[in-house]
Amino acid sequence: MRNKSSNLYSNKQRWKIALLVLALCIIGGSLWVSNAMVRKIAVKETAKARQWAQAIQKKAELVRFSRQTFMSLQQKERERIEIVVSAQKALLNPTNLGANQDIDFAMSIINGNKDIPVILLDDRGEISQSKNVVLEPLKSVEKQKDSLLKGLAQRWIKEGRFFSIEVFEGFEMTYAFDESAQLKSLKKQSDSLINTFNQDLISDTRLMPVILVDSLQQKVMATNVPGSNQAVLAKLTEFSALNDPIRINLGSTAQWLYYDQSPEVKQLRWFPYLQLALIALIVIIGYLVFSTFRRAEQNQVWAGMAKETAHQLGTPISSLSAWLDFLEAQEVDSESLAEMRKDIARLENVTDRFSKIGSETKLENADILETVNHIIEYLKPRLSQKVEITVEKTESQSMLVPHNPALMEWVIENITKNAVDAMEGSGKLNVRFSQSKKWVNIDLEDTGKGLLPKQFNAIFQPGYSTKKRGWGLGLSLVKRIIESYHKGKVYVLRSELGLGTTFRISLPL
Repeated sequence: MRNKSSNLYSNKQRWKIALLVLALCIIGGSLWVSNAMVRKIAVKETAKARQWAQAIQKKAELVRFSRQTFMSLQQKERERIEIVVSAQKALLNPTNLGANQDIDFAMSIINGNKDIPVILLDDRGEISQSKNVVLEPLKSVEKQKDSLLKGLAQRWIKEGRFFSIEVFEGFEMTYAFDESAQLKSLKKQSDSLINTFNQDLISDTRLMPVILVDSLQQKVMATNVPGSNQAVLAKLTEFSALNDPIRINLGSTAQWLYYDQSPEVKQLRWFPYLQLALIALIVIIGYLVFSTFRRAEQNQVWAGMAKETAHQLGTPISSLSAWLDFLEAQEVDSESLAEMRKDIARLENVTDRFSKIGSETKLENADILETVNHIIEYLKPRLSQKVEITVEKTESQSMLVPHNPALMEWVIENITKNAVDAMEGSGKLNVRFSQSKKWVNIDLEDTGKGLLPKQFNAIFQPGYSTKKRGWGLGLSLVKRIIESYHKGKVYVLRSELGLGTTFRISLPL
């Protein structure tokens, strides 16, 4: 049965996993709710866009009706002018002079024109007649008035509003005309209505980007999207992927309205992720701060316990040394006394190790080969005789590395004992040395039961143990001594179930 420390580590791992799953569920739920709210807002915004498009459709119908009314009146005015021109032609052409009734009828038609401005020019372009032409009051003579009339006539002719009247062969007069004041007013109102319609697409868009294009989708009619015509047209595909375009019927022609989501909706879609990122950042910072404080407290407790242990061991060790001196005076077996003195020296070494925990560790530029061989030679007779421990020789006689010999012996001892336990008292342990430009590596390879990849890092955690009995502190101390005091690295180099494990210690040169 595993000890309480191992169970504590396993329970702690389970709690971590459970809390992580709970946090992920909360985050996932929050994102789901936020995105659902954003989707609802987007749907409502789309509905508003369609309502707005329907209102624009009504305005478009009003524009279409206004344009049709204007064109109808324009056509009727032209037909009236054609009748007047026919009457004028009847008066001007002598061959058409007949009964008085014909002349009176033609005159009644001409005189019936009370609103359409007309100017009659002779074959030399001089003013012959004018009617319904309103000129500003002139202080000049009559010739300046004729000059203004000629200018108006020429402008109307360029705009295509004229008829040629053949009075008799070789003699033609030109009948130029303009639109009536009422028709001009209606045209102005129609143009204003069209401009207002286009402006509504830009100003009354509920802050949504919109693009109104012609039926061929080649010309931008109105938009509130900045950029050139080609740049705006390039966005049609992007807009159509988000929302189906709305068709606006303008009678004989149709226009298409493309629209996007408003910037607020797009920002709102990213807001939950930003919020969660900020919360996660605060949690991480809080975790790091509290972990630092917790580690500092743990280190103080460990250091205090270690120093107290060293202090408590001091008295019995001194007493045992005195008893050895007494036994030596009694001429007890010298070999037994020598082994006892080795054990007392070992206890003094352990006491020295514990006294250094929490204190500033002084590193000596000493031979790491000698340090490792010393502890291996001490451990060999004290471990199982079925475990064969070998230290491979190196080409160099020494390897000077900054280290603390007492603490390094503790590291080698802990890894060695763990290897012997993994081999269940029978197997081989091989120690090898290698050197690079910046590191000296010590590999300890056993033939034990091996580790799973997920255990490579876990075995260095306090409280984790693969043994039925154990506190799970040995390799944790190893990691602390190597990384904190020697600024080195310790890790599982390789491992395979049933074949063994290789630990590597790397010390900086």
